[in-house]
Amino acid sequence: MQPVNQARLQIHFCVLLWGFTAILGKLITLPALALVWWRMLLVSAALLLMPRVWRGLRAMTMKLRLAYAGIGVLVSLHWLTFYASIKLANASVGATCIALGPAFLAFIEPWVARRRFDPRELLIAIAVVPGVALVAGGVPAHMRLGIAVGVLSALFVALFGSFNKRLVEHGDPLTVTCIELGTGAAFLTVLAPLLPHTGAAFVVPSTHDATLLLILAFGCTLLPFSLALVALRHISAFATQMITNLEPVYAIVLAILLLGEQRQLDAWFYLGVAVILAAVFAHPLLHRRERKASQPELLGTAESHNIVD
Repeated sequence: MQPVNQARLQIHFCVLLWGFTAILGKLITLPALALVWWRMLLVSAALLLMPRVWRGLRAMTMKLRLAYAGIGVLVSLHWLTFYASIKLANASVGATCIALGPAFLAFIEPWVARRRFDPRELLIAIAVVPGVALVAGGVPAHMRLGIAVGVLSALFVALFGSFNKRLVEHGDPLTVTCIELGTGAAFLTVLAPLLPHTGAAFVVPSTHDATLLLILAFGCTLLPFSLALVALRHISAFATQMITNLEPVYAIVLAILLLGEQRQLDAWFYLGVAVILAAVFAHPLLHRRERKASQPELLGTAESHNIVD
């Protein structure tokens, strides 16, 4: 098999694994904060066992470490709201809301990257509005709080994605991921007492939850991250983005097959999903320049990776 074709298959497999994160978030019985805290702790602890990470830490200035630590706080808030959205609604709703990332990115990235606002990106933001309205109208009333929290999660993914992109060339991707997830776990430890019903974050999970957490941390985070690092040597940023835009599709299909969520949602929801995904796929088409390879540290810290260009 040609290296490019193999790389495309690897990225598709990575996206499929990322699609499982929403399913696992629904199956794990821990509350959202506990789930995210354990996931970040497990991944960052595993990364600290790698000599490459320690070499990267020694080579990094304190100012840069603090910058990545700040981004780690945003990552933790993104994951916290993402899984809270799934708990409040379902996996399909959580995955759909994350697809709104490019709409927020249209406004946030020019500010963070200190570049001109691109009116073409405004079209993306406008295009998703009717999709969100259809999604909200296609879910039961008790799930609408989950939509609101999911939209907030999309805002956080656009924020940390923009800052990560600005600093992408300044650190080893594994080291960056370790700093961000380790800081995220520490931040949630401080945040936990300020939130209600979070005691479960600091107790040993049940055997059922522990097994699923290990799959989430290593099977759906470290494994696809490692595969993506290899694949990105052979595939363009544009091709990568078009494949990673499929993540909400994979997540929704898996939710239908494994959780039977189609019984909770009506046709208006899926019409709204189609509108949002059409806008998401239009985003890279508006910027069809071949760019430098996709930023691997984004691949390690986001559920939604369509913000990488």
